[in-house]
Amino acid sequence: MSEPGDAFRLDRSGVRAAFERASAGYEGAASLQARVAAELLERLGAFRFTPQVVLDLGAGTGRLARELARCYPRARVVALDLSAGMLREARRHQSLWRRFERVCGDALRLPLKDASVDVVFSSLMLQWCEPLDAALAQVRRVLKPGGFFAFSTFGTDTLQELRSAWAQADGYSHVNHFPDVHEIGNAVVRAGLMEPVLDVDRIETHHPDTLSLMRELKAIGAHNVTAGRARSLTGRTRLSRMQQAYESYRRDGLLPATWEVVYGASWGAAGRPAVAALEGIARIAPGSIGRRPP
Repeated sequence: MSEPGDAFRLDRSGVRAAFERASAGYEGAASLQARVAAELLERLGAFRFTPQVVLDLGAGTGRLARELARCYPRARVVALDLSAGMLREARRHQSLWRRFERVCGDALRLPLKDASVDVVFSSLMLQWCEPLDAALAQVRRVLKPGGFFAFSTFGTDTLQELRSAWAQADGYSHVNHFPDVHEIGNAVVRAGLMEPVLDVDRIETHHPDTLSLMRELKAIGAHNVTAGRARSLTGRTRLSRMQQAYESYRRDGLLPATWEVVYGASWGAAGRPAVAALEGIARIAPGSIGRRPP
């Protein structure tokens, strides 16, 4: 997998701090995140799991953990997140009949035993993990040999308009690096997870101006935490140049923002090496698979 340059390397403490600050108002701004999580669950509706332990990896404010507790009422559902603030907010989604455990931990060093989880779900969290291989190795470690891993993450075209506009304004990194579907698929295979399935969707959101988009990104914790970011306040001149460059994308009175969403699924290692696939990726729509092959 090609690694991002030094300018795009993530500051892990900055990631944690950004989501801590965003936790209180996150749900009011995270409509796209809720949409993707719902799609991930829907795509996997054909599977009939009866898990004992389900891990929501990167649980945020717990909306997906609540739905997992509803789908698997007999399972122990664990909501794990890097941000303690997000997990405090997750208490609001607890109920007598839909309970889940809240664990503050890092996806790069999961505080769980080997082969202890039947199903791992992770929606729009892996893009914050660097290196991605380390996070996937942790998933394989905690997943039971016959367990199931389902995820969504952002692909390389995400926020391409904003990235291009900033590139015309200055030489700093303003938008995180997102791997392409080939890189993600190869990383899943390298982790030793079996029978990988990947599917790509593109979502376009629309905004009246660049400042509204940037406020939305701040509200969901999607700060620029790359090593190559500017360390001082962005001046009016540079901001104006970025805004002017972004205006070239305006259509029907609104500015678009592209989100490339990669959906993936795979099985536990089952004591076998990774399955061979063309370029490390098996491109099959998740909805076309009804059950695991014998």
